[in-house]
Amino acid sequence: MEKRALIAVVLSILVFYGYAALFPAKRVEGPAAPVSTTQEQAKPSTSAVSAPAAGSAAPTATGARREITVDSPAYTAVFSTQGGNLVRLVLKKYHEAADLHSKNVTLVDDSAQGTVATVAPWAGFDRGTSFSPSTDTLSVGAGEAKELVFTGAAPGGVTIRKTYRFQGGDYGIGLEYTVANGGAGRVAGPLQTVLNYQLATDVKESRFETHGPVLFAQDKLIVEKAKDLTAQARSYSAPLWSGFADKYFLSALVAKEGSMATASVKALQPGKYEELVSSPEIALNPGESRAVAYRLYFGPKDLDILKGQGGSLERAIDLGWFAVLAKPLLHALKFFYHYVGNYGVAIIIITVILKILFYPLTHSSYKSMKQMQKLQPKMQELREKYKNDREAMNRAIMELYQTHKVNPVGGCLPMIVQIPVFFALYKALMFSIELRHAPFFLWIQDLAAKDPYYVTPIIMGVTMVVQQKMTPSQMDPVQQKMMMALPVVFTFMFLNFPSGLVLYWLVNNVLTITQQYYINKSINA
Repeated sequence: MEKRALIAVVLSILVFYGYAALFPAKRVEGPAAPVSTTQEQAKPSTSAVSAPAAGSAAPTATGARREITVDSPAYTAVFSTQGGNLVRLVLKKYHEAADLHSKNVTLVDDSAQGTVATVAPWAGFDRGTSFSPSTDTLSVGAGEAKELVFTGAAPGGVTIRKTYRFQGGDYGIGLEYTVANGGAGRVAGPLQTVLNYQLATDVKESRFETHGPVLFAQDKLIVEKAKDLTAQARSYSAPLWSGFADKYFLSALVAKEGSMATASVKALQPGKYEELVSSPEIALNPGESRAVAYRLYFGPKDLDILKGQGGSLERAIDLGWFAVLAKPLLHALKFFYHYVGNYGVAIIIITVILKILFYPLTHSSYKSMKQMQKLQPKMQELREKYKNDREAMNRAIMELYQTHKVNPVGGCLPMIVQIPVFFALYKALMFSIELRHAPFFLWIQDLAAKDPYYVTPIIMGVTMVVQQKMTPSQMDPVQQKMMMALPVVFTFMFLNFPSGLVLYWLVNNVLTITQQYYINKSINA
């Protein structure tokens, strides 16, 4: 749907402003970093965890699994003593549908076989190693800070302590591994963290229009298309953070002080994916210990919330080439919402402000187009007169422009300045979680979903017809009739677009019609 929306924007600019087609930016994937043979051998298989290295002790026997529930204002998280892993996380403030009685958004599912699983086969640990919890239940109130500690030990003397740190109301979770060697020999190897992602196929919502692994490495956002992943892992070196994202939510592991050496992603089966993050090698002599720290994030792709997590996590929101404009527009959207309490009204306010700011350019553009229209009869005479001498015809037309002080590109150039703003606002509205399940009025109760009765797209198509009839045209009658079919095409294209985008386009058209009326009136006066 994003591609069709971009095409619609480009076509509209072509139709109304005569500018050549401008294509949207494509993401550039970062180069895959080679992974050594030893690293590949250390990865767990899809069905069983790698066996301990030769000479290492067998892992602690897996006891009866127990679950520890952590309740906070932002989410409910369930951890298992099997591996000390996170096995379920449900967001409290977000639902799968606009109906508040619908089920809450689940970012970690029981079927994912454990997220934040620790794998250290060189020390005798695997995903099934039994860990002892510091408590059986934990409640974190707003503003409170609490810890949940899991401790696991291998017969060879190596222990791993996993400390989760919670802040009431925050979607971020601190994670620290402390590895201690209580054995008689030296141990060494990377500490590995497994993240699993399960596509919720039973959810019929648009948030899964885009989904898959995302990484941030070498100052680049790397987005893997889930449909392109196979059982062959794709690996990247030294990411700053790594995780999974859909249109509105992000699950990620963020490095602290260089705690990520590599990250690799692969498909376990259709709709199920795994990510393996390896730390730099840890070498421990007897009696030594080492701590490795990360930060987990399970929450919305909200620009302000992500920025507060650190680690450039806000880069997970890909706003395209014009992000430098899209971010202020997104902040403006939230600013006006704070005062009016309705994102639909906030969209209208932003559209009006942009029209006011660009009014001088719009006036100049339409004035130039109107003057060009008046010159059409004389230009046609010159074309007939010099039809056998193209060079003489061009000189004569340029003299005509100079005599009447008309700039032939004056109708296009002012609009070029506005194109980045149009694309930036499109991006800000298309991927804004703020619009998700946000009501406008009457039948529009979700600005991120299509208009259920198609009222606004149809009205938008009518405004396009009116706008075309009012726009000064230099086309012949046959071309004009062909162009009149475009509003019909656009209307069908916009039928399934988010109603927030349709609202912006509709209001923009209405304001443009009003501007054209007064501009035409002032020019003809």
